Amino acid sequence: MDAHSYRDLTWLPRCPVDFAAQCRVALACEAEIGSQLRQLAQYALDDNQLIRLSKAMVKARRQGASLAPLKPCRLGVVGNGTLDFIASAIAATALRYGLAVETVTCGYDLAVQETLSADSPLYRDPLDFALIALDWRSLPIRPTPGDSAAAQASVDAALEHIGTICEAIHRHSGAVAIVQNLAAPPESLFGGFDRALEGTLRHVIDAVNARLAIQLRQSVDKLFDVSFLAETVGLANWHCPGQWNLAKLPFDQNFLPLYADNFCRILAAIRGLTRRCLVLDLDNTLWGGVIGDDGLSGILLGQGYATGEAYQSFQRYILSLRDRGVVIAVCSKNEDATARLPFRNHPEMLLKEEHCAVFQANWEDKATNIEAISKTLSLGLESLVFVDDNPFERNLVREKLPQVAVPEMPQDPAGYARTLSAAGYFEAVSFSEEDVKRASFYAGNAQRAIMEQQSGDIGAYLAALEMQITFQPFDEVNRPRISQLINKSNQFNLTTRRYSELDVARMEADPDVFTLQVRLSDKFGDNGMISVVICRYTEPETWDIDTWLMSCRVLGRGVEEAVLQEVLKHAGERGVQKLRGTYIPTERNKLVEQHYPKLGFVAVGRDENGTTVWERNVAAAVLQPPPMAVRSFGFPSLVTEAAQR
Repeated sequence: MDAHSYRDLTWLPRCPVDFAAQCRVALACEAEIGSQLRQLAQYALDDNQLIRLSKAMVKARRQGASLAPLKPCRLGVVGNGTLDFIASAIAATALRYGLAVETVTCGYDLAVQETLSADSPLYRDPLDFALIALDWRSLPIRPTPGDSAAAQASVDAALEHIGTICEAIHRHSGAVAIVQNLAAPPESLFGGFDRALEGTLRHVIDAVNARLAIQLRQSVDKLFDVSFLAETVGLANWHCPGQWNLAKLPFDQNFLPLYADNFCRILAAIRGLTRRCLVLDLDNTLWGGVIGDDGLSGILLGQGYATGEAYQSFQRYILSLRDRGVVIAVCSKNEDATARLPFRNHPEMLLKEEHCAVFQANWEDKATNIEAISKTLSLGLESLVFVDDNPFERNLVREKLPQVAVPEMPQDPAGYARTLSAAGYFEAVSFSEEDVKRASFYAGNAQRAIMEQQSGDIGAYLAALEMQITFQPFDEVNRPRISQLINKSNQFNLTTRRYSELDVARMEADPDVFTLQVRLSDKFGDNGMISVVICRYTEPETWDIDTWLMSCRVLGRGVEEAVLQEVLKHAGERGVQKLRGTYIPTERNKLVEQHYPKLGFVAVGRDENGTTVWERNVAAAVLQPPPMAVRSFGFPSLVTEAAQR
């Protein structure tokens, strides 16, 4: 891939020639306008098409149309250049990720003034996020070649400037700041020596970026790595002096779609909307040739020839994705035994059967098999990415399963890894031990499914799992994972309320909030954190269950009963007499519609939208969970809690 491929988002399907007409048609479909707009955003759109799509969304809002099932989000855009184009492109691109973003911008070059003022237009309505889109020209950076003290002062001043803006946003809105770092200009003063010499512009910018990355790694705010993006396409391509001089555009307008797409991946990652599973075709995707026709010795794979090395490089990249927690599955039209031959017997095959959580090889169509993979893994289709060299198969899956991401792949397999990377399906804003183990979690889940099928007695099956459940309150160490789970869980989620790491930190310190993080392990391995519960005092003797969510991969194991027992225990110890739970229906959480009545709650209210309020007495009996070892620790003593209250 070259700079043009990144600029044109070549991993996305090409935009139809009647795109403008399709935008008008979408506005006429009031009942499904959100889905229609999202479908239009799936194409590779240029800057003008993004602005057109953004205007269509604004018009739909003005008409009072619902944008469901898109998730609403309000974004402030703060910077020193022309921001309206950026805001419009982000609003349109966010549709691609299932987000209905409403933007508000600060005035030209008024970043500090407007963020510091409580009366700023930025804060008229609550913000969820704020993009801090400053570049080096707006910061107190002064080149001082060879003067290390002055260079350090420039770095400190630049970081203080950014920090002042972030702190003001936190103070006035509570929003999460997404801070872009600095793309260095391509012009040099000393040539290749610029980077090494303290005080040059390049050296100072590198230092600001390095310290900013460390600071944001330890913060609730997030980094938008524009420096990496600019260097990927080339600094000389990224910066356009003519556009800056004419219209104060901070980067070449041709890269607006790429900028917006990379930013929206971060929003999606914070909201838990990134992909988690890579589903792979085999023939001409993992090796060259057709294993059923060419045999083990006839396929192209491995060292010695360019094509074989390209496929092996792609496998190496797939394994690196698995090592960081992406689940790997196989979906192939093939005889099962034939499809497995390279995995078992080819000496140059890096990817092995044990790396694949599900291996689906038969003569069913790819869409049917992908649905089966989704069901086996207890992962929604929106969590899947399907890679296939065959355009027919790609289009079939896009048509039948629009929730699945299907990148356009280049003809040359040497570009497979770079294309999958450029598409950014697995964007992350945090990384934890849980993420590292995710692939093994789902591999273990497949083993459990096999064991359950072989067992005729569900009770015996659950007892044989040798489960151990662990309860503890929210804490700083697990805060990123807690926020991640809150934002990713959709099916087993009673209210689908979303909370950032900053929100989670506030709950940890609030004596009127009871929190629970739940982990589960069994004979097949550690499932990691599988449930989160948040309760709040609404009356002196009543807890409202603000949030109750659980990973679908542990359904049917009695975890709900065990969690309720733990909540009731702590409620009783604190003098709480009543639990109140709310079920807020969404398109994807019908699974838990009967969750509360199954656990002994009684309905006490229901509105026209189906939102139902349930209550139960803390002293009432609870269904007993299946046998499992219980470990509970880290909860404050009642004496301490009473003092806080």
